[in-house]
Amino acid sequence: QVKLKESGGGSVQPGGSLRLSCSVSGYIDQHAYSMAWFRQAPGKEREGVAGISFDGIAKSTESVKGRFTISLDGATNTLYLQMNSLKPEDTAMYYCAYGPRPMSELLRTRDVRYWGQGTQVTVSS
Repeated sequence: QVKLKESGGGSVQPGGSLRLSCSVSGYIDQHAYSMAWFRQAPGKEREGVAGISFDGIAKSTESVKGRFTISLDGATNTLYLQMNSLKPEDTAMYYCAYGPRPMSELLRTRDVRYWGQGTQVTVSS
């Protein structure tokens, strides 16, 4: 059993920044598994934002490249998402995810084994 808990969401103006955190507990297989951030806007499907393996191989979706940075502290099993230059279209519920290693590269929801409860990010003037 793996438990994920996100924090750090909130409301921010366009161009602002937020940092999301996700604490991970339980049995973590750092060799075969990975972490990722997904998001879901109202009326839209959940989509992958960025993923990272425990040995630091990261990937992000095109819409956030150059603005969002995913990182992982393997010692504390804490996942982060630094979000800069936020846009209104970034408004969504953001979810932390744990899944087999390919999840962090392919960013497919069907590869996720465990989800966090989500944290809301709202970008509005």
